[in-house]
Amino acid sequence: MSARARSLTHAHPTEVSLQDVLDAVGDPVRRAILRELAGTPDWTRACGTFDLPVTKATRSHHFAVLRAAGLIEQRDEGPRRLNRLRRPEFDRRFPGLLDLILAEPATGQRSSA
Repeated sequence: MSARARSLTHAHPTEVSLQDVLDAVGDPVRRAILRELAGTPDWTRACGTFDLPVTKATRSHHFAVLRAAGLIEQRDEGPRRLNRLRRPEFDRRFPGLLDLILAEPATGQRSSA
C-alpha cells in the first residue's frame, strides 16, 4: 500500500453525528460532488473529473470533509483516486436525509472553504 493510500481515513456513517453530516453538506460544492456521485456507478469517478469552481487544494479538502462525514469512500488506482457514495450505509444511519440532499436542485456553486 502506498503512503498516499495509507493517508486516507474513512469514517463509517455509524461513527458520525448528525451535526457532522449537516456541517459537511452545508457547502454547495460538496452537495454537487454528492449529486454527481449519486448519478454514476461506484468507483468510476476520479477526483479530477469533477468540474468544480475551486482550486485543487480546496477540492481535496472537500473530499476529505465528505470522507470524515461518512458520505463517501475513496480508493487509489494508480494515479487516480476513485470515489463512491456510501449510500446504503448512510441510508441505514440517516434514513431519508440523503434523498433530501440529492433532491435539491443544483444552483450556483460557491465554496466557503
